[in-house]
Amino acid sequence: MKLKTKELQMLAIIMATWSFILIGSGISLNNTNKTIEKKVYSLSVKKEKIPESQAKINEIKLKDITITINNPISVNVEDYLENPEQIDKNVLNKLTLDTSLVNINQLGTYQYTIKYNKKKYIANIIVKEKELPKVDFTLKNLEITLGDSLSQNPRDYISENLSDEVNNALTLDLSQVITNVAGTYQYTITYKNTTYTAYITIKAPGPTVIGPNTAKDDSKEDKKTETDTKDLTTSTTTNPEN
Repeated sequence: MKLKTKELQMLAIIMATWSFILIGSGISLNNTNKTIEKKVYSLSVKKEKIPESQAKINEIKLKDITITINNPISVNVEDYLENPEQIDKNVLNKLTLDTSLVNINQLGTYQYTIKYNKKKYIANIIVKEKELPKVDFTLKNLEITLGDSLSQNPRDYISENLSDEVNNALTLDLSQVITNVAGTYQYTITYKNTTYTAYITIKAPGPTVIGPNTAKDDSKEDKKTETDTKDLTTSTTTNPEN
């Protein structure tokens, strides 16, 4: 049986289609049989610690300040912070320092404040005495005459020359000395909680001793008195009206 031309054309198309399918399957099988290569990539992370001084944590920490009496206090807010290097510059510029309660001329402990974003931080400023130098000195044992006055300057009772700073810190105590009663009395000077002791002797004035010079002077005085009396008598005689 002879096939018609149209049927032959259809058969040719079907066969061509299957050929393409079979060829495609072979290519797929070849690709499937290829070895799959796996590449492994590793990621290395280097850890580096940031110094605390560089980490801006903005935590405000105040410190207690100690100053010497009569010395001025700083107006720089950073001087009152324990960690200014950890606070951002913009934050530092917004901090408000208040030291109005501090009296630098009187010993004591005072509070100061720093404000930031309506929050108040409080710490202390301690005003203390100036540290005096360590010195040693000796007191004089003195003699004065009954009724004489005593100096109130400690410098007059000390053998050594002391600075004004030390002299102003001395406390002289003459309360046990009676200047109008003869005798020997104790006096003290105190410096930095150390008390030094010495004595003052009150002596009665001695009797007047008449010597040759004194007798000569008395003779002249007697002659002068006699002359004055004679002149007075002469003057009286020459005035009959009196």
